[in-house]
Amino acid sequence: MKIITMFWVLFISLFVFGCSSTSPLLKPEESGLNQRAPESFTVVFVTTKGDIEINVRRDYSPLGVDRFYYLAKNHYYDGNRFFRVVPGFVVQWGINGNPEINKVWENKGIPDEPVKLSNKKGTMAFARGGPNTRSNQLFINLNDNLRLDTTNFMGVKGFPAFGIVVKGMDVVESIYPGYKELPDQDSIQTKGNVYLDKNFPELDYIITTKILNEK
Repeated sequence: MKIITMFWVLFISLFVFGCSSTSPLLKPEESGLNQRAPESFTVVFVTTKGDIEINVRRDYSPLGVDRFYYLAKNHYYDGNRFFRVVPGFVVQWGINGNPEINKVWENKGIPDEPVKLSNKKGTMAFARGGPNTRSNQLFINLNDNLRLDTTNFMGVKGFPAFGIVVKGMDVVESIYPGYKELPDQDSIQTKGNVYLDKNFPELDYIITTKILNEK
């Protein structure tokens, strides 16, 4: 198990499992979801392996960045496990540790967009399961996965990247890869971090998220 301070243990427990019914993660208002993100900003994922700093630009994927900004600003990713790590391909996360939050976001997909930023090593994009299903799951490319720019997946062409790791790529590459794709995504959706902690205790995770340099 990862050793972190008692402060972070308490913070994650209170936030992930103690969201009130008025939380913007449990009851997102359309006005908030439709809010325009800054044209560019930096997000810092503080993880159990160190900090990952990513520059995000709205012009790469306007709808994707608007959604990401909402989630990051409201600390959706705090406590998220990196549940899929495929060496030489991607690191993926974004299923919340709280099953009640997952119920809200699993069907809140945004419309598809064209690829403007190629899926080169160190870029970040939304994962999806079909047309208009980009919602909350993200991945960082561990290699130049240019085929993801044009892959026709369930009738949708390409995965639009919208952020670039500018600091901490060594941290991304050090995220625990031992379980690869073993964690079952349906079980994470319905059981959250309880399922992951019991069955995959070595998973690295996001402690908290910070947004900087909004322009």
